[in-house]
Amino acid sequence: MNHEELKDFLDFKAAQYENPQFLSSDPIQIPHRYSKKEDIEIMALLTATIAWGNRSSIIKSSSRIAEIMGDSPHDYVLNFADLRSGKSRFVHRTFNEDDLKFFFNALNRIYHTGGLEMAFQTHQEITGIKGRIMNFRAHMLNGQEISRTSKHLSDPSKNSAAKRLNMFLRWMVRPSAKGVDFGLWKSIQPSELYLPLDVHTGNNARKLGLLTRKQDDWKALEEIMTSLRSFDSVDPVKYDFALFGLGAFEKF
Repeated sequence: MNHEELKDFLDFKAAQYENPQFLSSDPIQIPHRYSKKEDIEIMALLTATIAWGNRSSIIKSSSRIAEIMGDSPHDYVLNFADLRSGKSRFVHRTFNEDDLKFFFNALNRIYHTGGLEMAFQTHQEITGIKGRIMNFRAHMLNGQEISRTSKHLSDPSKNSAAKRLNMFLRWMVRPSAKGVDFGLWKSIQPSELYLPLDVHTGNNARKLGLLTRKQDDWKALEEIMTSLRSFDSVDPVKYDFALFGLGAFEKF
């Protein structure tokens, strides 16, 4: 396919898969249970943070986190004191109740000092989404480097593609008109967003000639975003739906 044919193909697939009918099998269904802005963004962050592995397992584990919070994420975070052992036992792969407690404590601090959107403010030295993610990571860690929990907060400065945080930002920023993403945050433009790059979207991008780099890292992300912006500079990450849908539903 030439450039225009590939754009038409990706536009068609993006429109096909950005559809609420696919929410039943996607972890984004968990924050869709809520209507309050803060509830949505807290649940979306926690869901995205554990979004690796089987999608049904992610949905199950995210539902367990919602249960721990009494289905009132914002109120729970604002008043968080401690996890009660036993009643609050949690584990999803390598993310356990110690990590969850760390996230609750960090979110408590963040919501008492400006909120989650503020934590993704522009960085003084690092431009774009990379800098915003670095700012968020600094807010969450608050000067601490706890080895077991720090690994759940991606670090683009070490060439991580930050797939889960880029997915969370897509959920928060892209318009809600099609009933999938939320469009809650206006301080970040859709044009700034980066693709939630993983092995599946990376492989599909290579098959389509959008990516040549073999590793699925931040350098690969920069390359693929150059390709996607050539198709749509205003909303390049809409093509996440195309690349993901081709693999998940069509075994492309």
